[in-house]
Amino acid sequence: MAKLHQYDYIFAIGLLFAALDAYNIGANDVANSFATSVAARSLTMRQACMLAAVCEFLGAVLVGAKVTGTIKNGIIQLAMFRENAGIEMLAFTCALAASATWLMIATKNSWPVSTTYSIVSALAGVGVAVSGPSGVQWGWNGGKGLATIFAGMGIAPAISAGFGAVVYLITKYAVLVRKDSVKKAMLLSPIYFFTVFAVLTMSIVYKGSPSLKLDKLSKTTIALAIVLTALVGAIISIVFWLPYVYAKVVRQDYTLRPYHIFLGPLLWKRPAPEPMEGVSAVADYRVHGRAEEETPAAAHADHVHHPMAVAEIAANTVTDDCADENKTLKKETSADGSTNKEKDLEAGPSAPAAAAAPAANKEVPLAEVDKSDEIVGPWIMPRNLLIIAKRIPKRLAAGSNYDVHGAQMKDADTAARLKEMHEIADQYDNDTEHLYTYLQVLTACVNSFAHGANDVSNAVGPFSAIYYIWSEGTHLGKDTPTPTWILAFGAIFIVIGLATYGYNIMAALGNRLTLHSPSRGFSMQFGASLTVLLASQYAIPVSSTMCLAGATAGVGLMSGGPKAVNWRAFGWIVLGWVLTVPIAGTAAGCLMGLFINAPHW
Repeated sequence: MAKLHQYDYIFAIGLLFAALDAYNIGANDVANSFATSVAARSLTMRQACMLAAVCEFLGAVLVGAKVTGTIKNGIIQLAMFRENAGIEMLAFTCALAASATWLMIATKNSWPVSTTYSIVSALAGVGVAVSGPSGVQWGWNGGKGLATIFAGMGIAPAISAGFGAVVYLITKYAVLVRKDSVKKAMLLSPIYFFTVFAVLTMSIVYKGSPSLKLDKLSKTTIALAIVLTALVGAIISIVFWLPYVYAKVVRQDYTLRPYHIFLGPLLWKRPAPEPMEGVSAVADYRVHGRAEEETPAAAHADHVHHPMAVAEIAANTVTDDCADENKTLKKETSADGSTNKEKDLEAGPSAPAAAAAPAANKEVPLAEVDKSDEIVGPWIMPRNLLIIAKRIPKRLAAGSNYDVHGAQMKDADTAARLKEMHEIADQYDNDTEHLYTYLQVLTACVNSFAHGANDVSNAVGPFSAIYYIWSEGTHLGKDTPTPTWILAFGAIFIVIGLATYGYNIMAALGNRLTLHSPSRGFSMQFGASLTVLLASQYAIPVSSTMCLAGATAGVGLMSGGPKAVNWRAFGWIVLGWVLTVPIAGTAAGCLMGLFINAPHW
């Protein structure tokens, strides 16, 4: 069949809105998934962007949905298009346009909404516009109908809140409040790793790899794969992870680097370095009152584990010693001829060193200011185009360097309200909290991999249908293959969306909802994973956004009671979920109805 070149413009518009939809999935959905890790300070914003980029891309490309099926969970009936290829292309383009536009509005307003529900609602609106109410699967439809959307809004957060609360309570009373909690955490760590690996393996099998059909294997094979994977993970944690965290947390070995974990058992006998004042091997995971209320060591705790920080502290010590020595010499100088000596001493340790040192505080005349990076004249000039090209990478990386924690505390009233909410919840031993950063990051990465494999279809599913119709020149069949390049295309824009605009959602979540820490963040993410896994077994298409929100509320309640949760913020989040269905559906339906009924020559 020949390509439908008469519809090239529909294909081009569909391509643009598929890119925008994928971009907003990254900015809204993926940012929502990593918000707990960033809020708990287990990951920096840049680290979260890098890990999410790798996991989302690999999940989408390697095990992404290769089959579009009946274009998102059987919401619409393809028979209603009466094998009219042009109308089919237009329908999926309208759905993408409405979904992408709503997601952009929600992300701009810092509403973490469900990207799955957005595209499903848009497709339902298109179905009503084309064939009336009969064109949409309104019922349960084996867990694939529109009724599951409304059911999921109540089921997912409630179940996830329960799982998150249970995981946190077990962690709290088995480890956090116990005497010598670091030792208790290390002793129980193999059990934690076994459980986490088992659940995450089940998530990959049942939800994250539809193209590999791993869930179609025999129950015995699946059970053996899950148990063996979990067992291997637990053994690896004993052989490599335990000695590493022992050297870092118990011995406070600030010279350790991440690659030292491969030394494994050799780290048990690694001699600890001499203690250095102001230097700690573990970062500070407490949310407020660190630099102001703690010792100088705590003030440096956010960065002292980095080798550059150690060098900086050592350099400052040497500088202080030199300054003290200069003052002593200055006092011992006799009155005769003291003027020149004092001037020499005031200049610094030595004249050459002072001459070589940059004049940091010297006021630079306006004429001497470097203006080489300023745009002068029309932007189209070659010099200006080069300057703009140099600025693009910095602008793209600006989002990954965004200070989420600072943004949450910019407003004085908001900062005071959040501080009051955070003080209700207890904060536990910092070294113990550090041990949970590894479990939290592991959970976030695997969830991100499964998210890339499953939810990339929210953007590329409709677009793959558009591409198939346009390239093959025929109407859509029941099962439509999704080319790998389309999966890669969607994954790339998901990554760009997170890196450039994900901060807007992260700033609205995390510690603004309730107090976060590595142990709490792990409980939230693990509770959400359990919910997604359970729902997939009963064919309930829940949203990962709703699961994580519910788990956050559950952990917050167990952490400090109802007053430890920002219910106003949760109210706005729920409102965004509710508005998604009518807004995306109505917008897509109006677009489709306008185009197919518009007057023409």
